[in-house]
Amino acid sequence: MADTELPAVPGVLSAKDCLRTAETIAAAQESDGAIPWFTGGHTDPWDHIESAMALTVAGLRDQARAAYAWSAATQRPDGSWPMQFRDGAVENADADTNFCAYLATGVLHFLTSTGDSAFALDMWPTVRRGIDFVLGLQRGRYGEIHWSLGESGSSGEALLTGCSSIFHSLRCALALAEHVGDPQPEWEVAAMRLGHALREHPEAFLDKNRYSMDWYYPILGGAVRGRAGYVRIHSRWDEFVVGDLGIRCVSDQPWVTGAETCELVLALDALGDQERALRLFTNMQHLRETDGSYWTGLVFADGKRWPEERTTWTGAAVILAADALTRGTPANGIFRDLLPAPPVTAHLTCECVEVT
Repeated sequence: MADTELPAVPGVLSAKDCLRTAETIAAAQESDGAIPWFTGGHTDPWDHIESAMALTVAGLRDQARAAYAWSAATQRPDGSWPMQFRDGAVENADADTNFCAYLATGVLHFLTSTGDSAFALDMWPTVRRGIDFVLGLQRGRYGEIHWSLGESGSSGEALLTGCSSIFHSLRCALALAEHVGDPQPEWEVAAMRLGHALREHPEAFLDKNRYSMDWYYPILGGAVRGRAGYVRIHSRWDEFVVGDLGIRCVSDQPWVTGAETCELVLALDALGDQERALRLFTNMQHLRETDGSYWTGLVFADGKRWPEERTTWTGAAVILAADALTRGTPANGIFRDLLPAPPVTAHLTCECVEVT
């Protein structure tokens, strides 16, 4: 049972509704703590953490702790995680840098929610190894980070969405470093370089302009805020937002998805645009099933749910968005209040910056 007050969005999602959603996530959790996409599906380290954060919000702390214990147990000696697991076995051994950084966000979220410093200290070595692995792939010209590493080596390519999420995770990792008394000044410089690349050098990243995540993730991750964030949202609002259904995953496909809609809710909340955030959150509730789980998306051209999966990470995004909108748990501002690193240009080596 939950041991905290759950978020409730009046007229949209009750506290009981929120708990039911969290219970569907917990029901999919495997005996070793892994949280797959759905029962019998695969587990990836990023969505696993997203689900653990939702369990924390809902007060299912034992289940959340089990999820973090799984992360610690499955980390490889180099600080990375395999990209995909199924039934306890590695299904894809390549490492995704965004996946490997995200544990820092989850651990800071748990610490902020519970005040459990002992937990943060226990998890800190795992977080530190993960971040060091990720920054070993910050090999781009402007500070961007290669997105994957496999047997054949680094991909040599960077993704805007992934690097935006890594930027946020770096800020979380720095907050944890300060909390545990283990400063990491080189991470601060890495974060400044990455933030600069995200704001000023779109050419550093693969062109994934069709995907809505590339539109809002620089805001969600904290690299872009304020007026620049509003301008970015306005620039493609009509392209991605579909009436009273949510947002498209891909600009040229008639497909709205729940997780992307809730992530945009979080991005809008971070900008202070609660009115549109609440409207989008309300609109995507058509994906809710009677047991509290959420369908991944809807093809609105023919009214069919696709894929025919109710994913744990979609439910998790709903819970995190509800928490942010209602200023519920102590960690409700994990995406709103963690401000980006100051643009100290003296530490940047980039031809577009006058080094002082």
